[in-house]
Amino acid sequence: MVLPVPAVPPGLHQTGVRPPAHSPVLHAEMTDLWAAVVTGRPRLAMPAFFPVSAYKQVKAIYDPAADWRNRLVGDFRLDVYAAHQFLGRTARRARLIRVVVPESEAAWIPPGACDNSVGYWHVGGARIVYKVRGQERSIGIASLISWRGRWYVVHFGAVLRAAVVGEVNEPSLGEGVSGPAGGC
Repeated sequence: MVLPVPAVPPGLHQTGVRPPAHSPVLHAEMTDLWAAVVTGRPRLAMPAFFPVSAYKQVKAIYDPAADWRNRLVGDFRLDVYAAHQFLGRTARRARLIRVVVPESEAAWIPPGACDNSVGYWHVGGARIVYKVRGQERSIGIASLISWRGRWYVVHFGAVLRAAVVGEVNEPSLGEGVSGPAGGC
């Protein structure tokens, strides 16, 4: 099931509003991310992914739109495919239970840090909790960052990777452990 997620109007500037760990928009975004994982169709999760219009404002690098498209979205797709493969034949029966965002671990990343021209809120180690065959399990979301008071996935499986392959972030029985904090 995919839920409608309000689009981000391009051209609006960042705010310092700290995103909540629970909101109807976050629920819709994470429902769409889960739909992408269980179907193996990453495009379903793009409303949950950090918008290119925001990335172009945040990053003080040459051609941020190309970096967003080639590196961030490319890695995201690989990670969605990896999570889908991880679930295997149970994917269609796996049901999203909740998403845990470790709100107390959220940190403001100021302008100038991490090649950024604007600041944002960051939280690492959010968890997607799902149930399959009566057993609760979870996988991590490596990094969420904010834009205008909303959380978005920017790194799903891994922030840094040794090779261009998809990764599943810390799969666990039960809810798992959120964290670590820090990062960009």
